[in-house]
Amino acid sequence: MFKSERIFHHRLIMYILGLLLLIEAAAMLSCLPVSIWYNDSAFIPLLLGSGVTALSGFLLWFVNRNFKRENLGKREGYVIVSFSWIIFSLFGALPFFFSVSDLSFTDAFFETMSGFTTTGATIFSDIESLPEGLLYWRALTHWLGGMGIIVLSLAILPLLGIGGMQLFAAEVPGITKDKLHPRIKETAKRLWGIYILLTFLQAILLMLGGMNLYESLCHAYATMATGGFSTRNEGMMEFSPYIQYVVIVFMFLAGANFTLHYWLLKGKLKTIWKNDEFRFYLTLVLLPTMLITIGLINQGFFGVESSFRKALFQVVSIITTTGFVSDNYLLWPGSMWFILFLLMFVGGSAGSTGGGVKIVRHLLLLRNSRLELRRLIHPMAVIPVRLNGKAVSENVIFKVTAFFLIYIFSVAIGTFMITLFGIDFETSIGAVTSAIGNIGPGIGLVGPIYNFSFLPDIAKWLLSFLMLIGRLELFTVLILFSPSFWKS
Repeated sequence: MFKSERIFHHRLIMYILGLLLLIEAAAMLSCLPVSIWYNDSAFIPLLLGSGVTALSGFLLWFVNRNFKRENLGKREGYVIVSFSWIIFSLFGALPFFFSVSDLSFTDAFFETMSGFTTTGATIFSDIESLPEGLLYWRALTHWLGGMGIIVLSLAILPLLGIGGMQLFAAEVPGITKDKLHPRIKETAKRLWGIYILLTFLQAILLMLGGMNLYESLCHAYATMATGGFSTRNEGMMEFSPYIQYVVIVFMFLAGANFTLHYWLLKGKLKTIWKNDEFRFYLTLVLLPTMLITIGLINQGFFGVESSFRKALFQVVSIITTTGFVSDNYLLWPGSMWFILFLLMFVGGSAGSTGGGVKIVRHLLLLRNSRLELRRLIHPMAVIPVRLNGKAVSENVIFKVTAFFLIYIFSVAIGTFMITLFGIDFETSIGAVTSAIGNIGPGIGLVGPIYNFSFLPDIAKWLLSFLMLIGRLELFTVLILFSPSFWKS
């Protein structure tokens, strides 16, 4: 253990970042069989990207391999998490940059950051023209980012004599960090086990619906990561109702707390149903779906089944921040897509692969607001907010309130800054809400059938930053801008 939290172990940080880059290089190499099978043009770009990444990772590891291995402090944990996402995106952009001749590095970085943060916003207008090996890497960035680059490393770092709890705390900074096992390495293994199981189960079901192995894996990666990248220009619009229903089910599962999946495998259904956040999650899916379904039927847009399927698909996709689209919802009546826009501020459950504010925070804010009325009537009474039958401390309520205010403030400032580049307000707020919520499609010119390629480079870098802080839930990144954080 460190003698003082004031000591900043930069060599430890570089050592771990080197190891993570080696993992990323191996992930790139795993895409080569796809490129070989389809005999596409991505083989050399993937090989070059992997080589540069592996060499950089090896140098960082080799130069710092003799450091004294001790447990991570909080500062090191925050720095490693934030910088790992940035470095992963910088090196992960290389296959795109090497493969697409007219692609700028800004666009390549934007696409990769969108992948690792599971945002799903794209700058490509003709996705089907890209080589299959590159699209597989694109989908794999989702899958790795979904459960978290750092959570993956938690099963490895203890073997090297490096504790991982501070990384877990920074990577999963929600209300509570449900641990399935007292040892963090075992927690990471079980989370990844569930993640892998659900991914390949979905891939099998998609193949039964007519998808080939390549497309089923790409869409399963994107679904379980709540990412939204597709191999088709029209996304999920091109697939059958069966496939859309399969995707709906797994988007819903990906948006739920992964601890609940563990209890599901244990057969403890009552434990799941007693979870306040899960019941609220279910309500937030069913109620808007019913409203939009009725609206679409009354307006004569679709038949009963089609209206229900399209409404359910888009509601689940937006709430879980997956971002798949089964229809151009901006062509629906204004009240219908406005409901979807409001849902962009909800987010998935805590402990899920979804982004956004998170459902449990909304639940706590609503309960606290309701109890505030009772406190006004009974000012001397102690009336705590409860979650799952347990009292929630005032400190947690303060943090939730602060998070929500900073989130809304970030959306407002981000929207203002995008409008300075000559972008209309509707598109600006759609792009910013999509980026910080890790959603993908927005409204305006970044709606479900458009992309982000027309934005100026500086706007893409700003949105990439918003994707990062949204994925790491604001505080993990923003704390790095505090002078007191760096004081020795």
